[in-house]
Amino acid sequence: MKRRIQGLGATVSNVHNDVPDGVFLVRVDRAQYRWHQQKPYYSLRLTVLEPQDMAGRVVSGRLYCTSKALWKLGWFLRDFLYDPDLLSTEEVDEKALPGLRGVVKISHTTVNGTSLPNFDGFAPASQWEGLSCFSASVKKSGSEVA
Repeated sequence: MKRRIQGLGATVSNVHNDVPDGVFLVRVDRAQYRWHQQKPYYSLRLTVLEPQDMAGRVVSGRLYCTSKALWKLGWFLRDFLYDPDLLSTEEVDEKALPGLRGVVKISHTTVNGTSLPNFDGFAPASQWEGLSCFSASVKKSGSEVA
């Protein structure tokens, strides 16, 4: 008997959909708060907008909400132009995050044989033109540019 299970295909690693290390202009598709006793985090799903040859690819990762990691969450929210009024009152509205755009630097770490994406840095979408040269140089040289 065959059953169709919606979303099952997204769990299969597709080599053609993997986002390599580099700098990308992205849009937030989904953000969900996940409570974990020691490390609460936001699970983010980002869609690549630029460079054009990577457009449409999806990368999912985490931004932790521990006291030591709040600086990175704040950096993400500021650079992706999250509502400053909500930010000043220390509120994150998950419904306000989808659609936000910005630049993200992505690298990968292998843990127990699984490749996990890291969000190493952020910048406003308005800076994409200046930063897109890093994406092109990564592609040409095959190595990461700091």
